[in-house]
Amino acid sequence: MAGREFGHCEGPVLAQLHYASAPSGSEDPGPRFTAVGAEVEPGVLREAERLLGYEPPPDSPQQADAEQLKRFPTVFGFSELADGGRMLSRSVCTGTDWAGGPVSFHTHAVLLPAGTRLPDGVLPISTWESPRWAESTPPDGGPGPVDRVEPSGLLRKEALVPFAVSRADRLAAFFADLRAVAADPGAGQIVVVEHDSADVARWVALACTVLPREQAHRLTFTTYTRDPREARQQLVGALPSSEPVADDERYRVHNCTGRQPSGPVADTWAEVCARVWRAGRPDLFHNDPEDLGPLAVSALVEGIELRTDARAAAASWAAGRVDVLPDDTLNALVAGLCGGPVPHLGSPSETLPGAAEQIALAALLARLDGRVTAAVSAPLAARVLASAVLAHGPVPALRAGSLTARAHDDLARDLAPSLRAGIADRAEPAAGRPLALLRAADLLDVDCQDELPELAGRLARELVDASAESPPGVASGAVGCPPALLDAVHTHPGLRVALFGSLDALAAAEPAPVARVLEGSGLPLDLQQSGFPHLRMCVAPAETDDRLDRFRGLLRTAGVSPLADPAVLRTALRLTWPGGELPTGQQAGLLLKELGSDTHRAAGTRELLIEAALAAPPDDPGTPALATDLLRCFTTELGPGRRTALVLLEFTGLLSTESEGEEWVGRVLDLTSAGAADPVPDPVAERAFRTVAWRLLEGPAPENELYTLARSAEPRLLAAYERAARSEQVGERLRSEPAYVADRFCDWTAFPGTYPAWDETRTALLAKVLRPAVRALSGPDQGAVETALDRAARGKLDAFRAWNRPGALGRLAGKLAGRGRRAG
Repeated sequence: MAGREFGHCEGPVLAQLHYASAPSGSEDPGPRFTAVGAEVEPGVLREAERLLGYEPPPDSPQQADAEQLKRFPTVFGFSELADGGRMLSRSVCTGTDWAGGPVSFHTHAVLLPAGTRLPDGVLPISTWESPRWAESTPPDGGPGPVDRVEPSGLLRKEALVPFAVSRADRLAAFFADLRAVAADPGAGQIVVVEHDSADVARWVALACTVLPREQAHRLTFTTYTRDPREARQQLVGALPSSEPVADDERYRVHNCTGRQPSGPVADTWAEVCARVWRAGRPDLFHNDPEDLGPLAVSALVEGIELRTDARAAAASWAAGRVDVLPDDTLNALVAGLCGGPVPHLGSPSETLPGAAEQIALAALLARLDGRVTAAVSAPLAARVLASAVLAHGPVPALRAGSLTARAHDDLARDLAPSLRAGIADRAEPAAGRPLALLRAADLLDVDCQDELPELAGRLARELVDASAESPPGVASGAVGCPPALLDAVHTHPGLRVALFGSLDALAAAEPAPVARVLEGSGLPLDLQQSGFPHLRMCVAPAETDDRLDRFRGLLRTAGVSPLADPAVLRTALRLTWPGGELPTGQQAGLLLKELGSDTHRAAGTRELLIEAALAAPPDDPGTPALATDLLRCFTTELGPGRRTALVLLEFTGLLSTESEGEEWVGRVLDLTSAGAADPVPDPVAERAFRTVAWRLLEGPAPENELYTLARSAEPRLLAAYERAARSEQVGERLRSEPAYVADRFCDWTAFPGTYPAWDETRTALLAKVLRPAVRALSGPDQGAVETALDRAARGKLDAFRAWNRPGALGRLAGKLAGRGRRAG
């Protein structure tokens, strides 16, 4: 082979270099260029000189014979130059001297200008041991340009497959590092340690088959270096005797002479590439080897078993191209994905598909179901369904015709326990996986009727809870009722009845949230012609603003008499007065009269009526009568505090009537005593104080009642009295009724010094209420006031005149009358 040149044919023209050790006896012992193409620039030569040369392994023999020289490593390299060009070179050892001095070597190289490839698109590694490589300088010393490089047989399948199989456990890790380095120049360098540089060349060849064609043409490499740290290529070959770099993070070392690697490789693409090579099918890399989806599909179609992540990639890629893939490809792909037995109860966990594969298989099935025959898709449907049930994946919505009869029966037998357990799994939202499993159980005719009540109860509770979290102003049913549940309710009568029964029970306890659930939910309550009275009331439209009419309409909608089912009374009341609202005193009284105490007692609505009385505002006119009815109907069921409050309410209705009796101020004070064990509610006390204040201001107040007020020191009663006295109603009477003025003057000048709080109240009323009214009276009206006072009591007329006279005498009269300055 010495002296053979590359032949000539049409194609890109490449310059040649020859670089060799000094001939024996030379004065300059260093290596030199022995032949250089005329078109090579000097700068390129200087750069190339740093890349060429030969260093034998440290353990090589000092005096090698011809056979030993054949075993010296070949330095076959492809390097990048500073100008963007590339250099492909081959260096071989040609001899050693007797004393073990410098070796003799010869290097033959070709230069590829930037942006060019080898002639005919030949990959650089394919020229390993090409017959065109020279092992000596051409005799004329002037190599011409070349336009053809004959490849060797290194990339042939029959040559590389046995090698790949022999390195099977190392392939995936190598391919993973290869992709990282090829994609990112800063990702480091790969160092492959082999006993033979030819094996390194085979690694380079494997690398070029799995890389995209452009990356394969750019991959730089060298099959041997004595010190990998001096190498600039992406893939560096070394011998076991080369300088070690295992502890340097810049290098990804694959020592094929040491221990086998342990653990799986995370890079799915690399793992698929390894399996394809082990299967002896490098032809599958011809399209676009870096695209994992089609590569994994091709592998499965050809019967190559893949890992779960690769299967997921294949299924996902195919799902997006179902309409363009040939039928035979789809059929073979489904067969590849469904190889092995269908998962069943007791299958080892490692044989179950991963989560990504489950999702991808389900997506592929959704695209295939109905497009191919059931005989083709049924194995995939069976696998997807079994995996979903056993491996907690997404449950597919299969059609009745998705499974063959045999697959249907086998799945029903194998999955029944898991289906029932999944439907009863309280750790899952009922409207999610359990509902989907119920649909699968229906498809397989697995009886789960006994699981429906518990499932329906959970579904109902989840709907109500979701309604509580829905945004204000949004129909909670539309937010919280999943489409899958609506479908199930329409198609599964047993579930529908159980769900409505659970919602009806919840409505009996808390109707307002259930009413929100049903609003706009689409739940087909109209499919049930009878029953569920509480639900029917929840969906009944409000046809009137009158609360009692609305209440009576709800009872009619329920279709059940409160006498037969007292619970409907409670639901109707809560829907009529929702959110803690209470009926008025008159409404509550009518509810009690119309339905009777026994019905309210049985329905548990007695407390609502009592609360309506105790929380009624002071101006509710129907409250005293309601209190009377409550005291009569629930005599033995009222506690002391509530009884006292109702008695007080009843008494407020008697004031200003013939039944008011005597000492009513004292009676109100006794019933509202702050020291009582069960104080009456504030609304009740406020009503009582307001009512007795107005009773005192109606006309001439009985002296004993007014005295009781003066000495009571009850701030709430005095405040109510002053508010009433300052009202427009009292002011109007003062401006129009002289006798009423005389009455108020007598009251507000009575009992001076009895108690400071009374003095403050009455003197304030004299100055702020009575004086402006008196000053506005006409002369005749003032005379009428004096006439009334003259008849009222001895001394009142003189006191009035002194009080009404302006100046110092008026102030003195005020002091004599006990008028004081208001505190604060």
